[in-house]
Amino acid sequence: MTRPSMAAAAALLAALALGGCKTVGPNYQAPAAPVPPAFSAEGQNGTWTAATPADTADRGSWWTIYGDAELNDLEQRCATANQNIAAALKAYEQAHDAVRVSRSALFPTIAIGAGVSQERISNSRPLHGLNPLQDDSDFLLPINISWAPDLWGGVRRQIESSTTAAQASAADLANTRLALQGTLAIIFFQLRGIDLQSQLLRNTIDAYSQALQLAQDRRQGGLASDSDVEQARTQLEQTRSQLVDLGVARAQYEDAIAVLIGIPASGFHLAERPLAGDPPGVPTGIPSELLQRRPDIAAAERRVAATNAQIGVAQAAFYPSFSIGGATGIETDLISRVFNAGSAFWNVGGAASQTLYDAGRRRARYDIAVAQRDQATALYRQQVLSAFRDVEDQLQALRILQDEAAITARAVASARRSTELSTLRYKGGLATYLEVITNQAIELNNERTAAALVSRRIIASAQLQMALGGGWNVTQLPRN
Repeated sequence: MTRPSMAAAAALLAALALGGCKTVGPNYQAPAAPVPPAFSAEGQNGTWTAATPADTADRGSWWTIYGDAELNDLEQRCATANQNIAAALKAYEQAHDAVRVSRSALFPTIAIGAGVSQERISNSRPLHGLNPLQDDSDFLLPINISWAPDLWGGVRRQIESSTTAAQASAADLANTRLALQGTLAIIFFQLRGIDLQSQLLRNTIDAYSQALQLAQDRRQGGLASDSDVEQARTQLEQTRSQLVDLGVARAQYEDAIAVLIGIPASGFHLAERPLAGDPPGVPTGIPSELLQRRPDIAAAERRVAATNAQIGVAQAAFYPSFSIGGATGIETDLISRVFNAGSAFWNVGGAASQTLYDAGRRRARYDIAVAQRDQATALYRQQVLSAFRDVEDQLQALRILQDEAAITARAVASARRSTELSTLRYKGGLATYLEVITNQAIELNNERTAAALVSRRIIASAQLQMALGGGWNVTQLPRN
């Protein structure tokens, strides 16, 4: 074949490759998911208003709503130093690089090499008309070009799959941040709740110390028995024991926070500061927005898209494959002729192939891809159901805990009044000390319940923030 005819053949193959491109496989449509018309009215109880989060809000920094500078600092340290977040970031970078790998298959591959060889020919070798040289040298500088046009869209579907998988990985990264920073907030509030309990117990120890002194004074005056004194002492020591026991949980919470912010537990300490205040109001938004605000839902939906594209990859294998290749370069027996025009060479050609029989391998791969898409769809719908359950759980928890806190506050007030009355009766000789310590125990139990409700309500508020996605939105997904 002459040089013009070879060039024409190569151009024809390229034109056929480019002109005949199509994309096989199903185009993606997001699966339908069960979405309630509204969050539970009973759960909102008139407190949680449906409202779209403010666009001016700092997306992701949801913990700032609690107005705690120390918590804000810890959350920032968690974002930059937590090793699980660092690992999730590297997983996303790998997924992003996989898109580049997939996209490279659209373009030709060009390789250059160099070779030199020296051969000595035996004198006994038949010459068959060859020049009877005893030594033969060869210098070779080839450039090889190969390209497989994406006629059926298999490469493009692979790029689509890699891109959506990278988006899923980005959502996984956001979900990892949300989970770990949410865990940090919850542990922080638990620790501050321990500090509130400790403050309560210290105040109670002071009161019980005064009660013990009263019993001792009355015994010296002949108005109380040794039993009264020992009962007062027992109650005081039991309360001191409870205070010491809180130190175990507090130390464990401190250690957990240290791990979350990426430092050794032995070098971390938070000064005691009791938790106080009611939880802030959290706008829940409408239920359909939750599909856009939860990174775990976004990750599940993107994996449906990725597996859907793999169906096209598997379907493209049923069609013929084409490739175009060529080579050019320099070949000479003398290095001095490397730059001579006569030493240049080139070739171009094309090839096509079609698998006729593979014992059902391609069909099996296609069926696997369809099943994987259906599996991802089911997991997506399950994730949506779980997300709505999370929101409803925390809405109900906030409502119930608010009611419980109001009831407990009344119980605390009554218990305090009962303790005051029984103490007065004891001082007047109208009641036994058993009545006093019984009322004191009831009062302490109600006060500890009230203190625990302070942290439980704020923790439920933080969990609601997490259930709503923590201010995240699918618009933050990369579009590569």
